[in-house]
Amino acid sequence: MIGKLTGIVSDKNPPQVIIDCGGVGYEVQVPMSTFYNLPADGNKVTLLTHFVVREDAQILYGFATSTEREAFRELIKISGVGPRTALSILSGLSVGDLAQAVTTQEAGRLVKVPGIGKKTAERLLLELKGKLGADLGAPLGAVGDAQSDILQALLALGYSDKEAAAALKALPKDVGVSDGIKLALKSLAK
Repeated sequence: MIGKLTGIVSDKNPPQVIIDCGGVGYEVQVPMSTFYNLPADGNKVTLLTHFVVREDAQILYGFATSTEREAFRELIKISGVGPRTALSILSGLSVGDLAQAVTTQEAGRLVKVPGIGKKTAERLLLELKGKLGADLGAPLGAVGDAQSDILQALLALGYSDKEAAAALKALPKDVGVSDGIKLALKSLAK
């Protein structure tokens, strides 16, 4: 398996980039978030990769960060979501936005991505719950640990996703878990 490429950017044609590694040019499919951060042609770049072998093709997918690659790998594990769809999702949403959508169960964010319908968005949210939000969202600051705990507590108490998310938005950013739950419950009681 090819896990990482370091070489010279030879050609860029969205969403494909050719990386020249010691005289061998690798065609790499990248999400637009990675594409926009690539250096100009002729400059050195390092991409983390995921290698897919199919009956009719061998394709390299490249990512600027390990969180992007991990999100891609979680997405392609879902039935009905192939590498091309996963790349489209990561091009339309940052990993932080995707993690937040999963944490708050917002299908509307995913439906905005071309090629993702309502049923696919709901399946993505269901399959990624617990896998993407906590692990990949935290480093990017999508939802803090305290806010995530407050959200889970409100959901466990029977509040809907929308009610819990609205209460969470009204809280100060640096609130602790117990104080946050109390404040959220007060705002929901009104």
